[in-house]
Amino acid sequence: MDSIIFNSYKIGGMTLRNRIVRSATFEGAADENGNPNSKYIALYKSLAEKQVGMIITGFAFVSGNGRAMQRAQAGIDTSKKILSYRKITDEVHKHNVPIILQIAHSGRQTIKKVTNSKIISSTKKSSVYFRQKPSLINDSEIEEVIMQFSNAAYLAKEAGFDGVQIHAAHGYLLHQFLLPETNVLKNKYGIDKKTHLGIKLLEEIFDSIKAGCDNSFPVLVKISGDHNLGSNFFPDQFDHLISFLDGKHFDAIEISYGTMDYAINIFRGDLDLELVFKHNPIFLTDNPIKKYLMKFYINTFISSRFIDFSPAYNLRYAERAKQLTTIPVISVGGFRSKFEIENAINNKQTDLVGMARPFICEPDFAEKLAATDGDYKSRCINCNKCVFMCDSGKPTICYSKG
Repeated sequence: MDSIIFNSYKIGGMTLRNRIVRSATFEGAADENGNPNSKYIALYKSLAEKQVGMIITGFAFVSGNGRAMQRAQAGIDTSKKILSYRKITDEVHKHNVPIILQIAHSGRQTIKKVTNSKIISSTKKSSVYFRQKPSLINDSEIEEVIMQFSNAAYLAKEAGFDGVQIHAAHGYLLHQFLLPETNVLKNKYGIDKKTHLGIKLLEEIFDSIKAGCDNSFPVLVKISGDHNLGSNFFPDQFDHLISFLDGKHFDAIEISYGTMDYAINIFRGDLDLELVFKHNPIFLTDNPIKKYLMKFYINTFISSRFIDFSPAYNLRYAERAKQLTTIPVISVGGFRSKFEIENAINNKQTDLVGMARPFICEPDFAEKLAATDGDYKSRCINCNKCVFMCDSGKPTICYSKG
């Protein structure tokens, strides 16, 4: 317990017992309307009991047209859900663990047969993964999105969450607005000529949440350090984004990578195409010829864009952010051992470490780190079965413990 990992840490008005953050991941534990169920409660109760420092939930949609394509995704779009979420926060708070609700809008990264409404984005260009033609968002729809995020944060506060995390990473709507590759708007929400960023929507959402929930309510943000959509985002645009977040005084910045266009680069590791063909709504098929052709296409034209798994693979972005802001920085991606976490914090490359798959594999991972004098390595083998099974409608669990 002498490890720096287990020193307490403050984010806003919250005190974390340690530097370990359970980063957001899909739960697969809600009904068709996005109401969390008993398995959602059990998941977060279990994590809170086992020494995690802070919990960030999987993303909750702020509106029906902003939900992801996966079945069983949770939402925070109506006051009717407050009581369900209150059961969760009450259980987590019994163990003195802060819990943050991640809130998001998918933008073009969804499918119409799920949202039952038109798909909106800051571009008319389809995602290469989702292949759905979006409509260019108009001013009234932007105002509606701002209200939806603000309302979601207010509902989260009423439900007992200790804060919210705005999802502005992984190619979802706010990330679409940030990037010149996916923002063609010519109004104030378009790309700034100096910074080459479209930050206005994120700024107005932040301001609206702080106004509606009061300034002391923590607002965190998740961003991608870089992407695979065209020109490099890091370091120039990344630096401008960190400076913006610093100036707005976000309560913490979590730094991930990529977009869903090349989703495997977000989490890295094994690609199980058989699970994709079996469960993914876009690539669903049992036709052997289609499987063969898709495998050939991916292996021939797409796989060269894939990035191999390596330990702490987003740490360089966190380290850069630490040079530009005093806001707490959370690095997520590829942390698997106690020594990796200790070294990153001791070397001041990050303030906190976020993990998801290690906790899917071992809900007591933080306890094991605390109980081990030397190194301890996660049993997660990055097989990613848990990731590809997110499309199955089943709760997220580990399918292949190492």
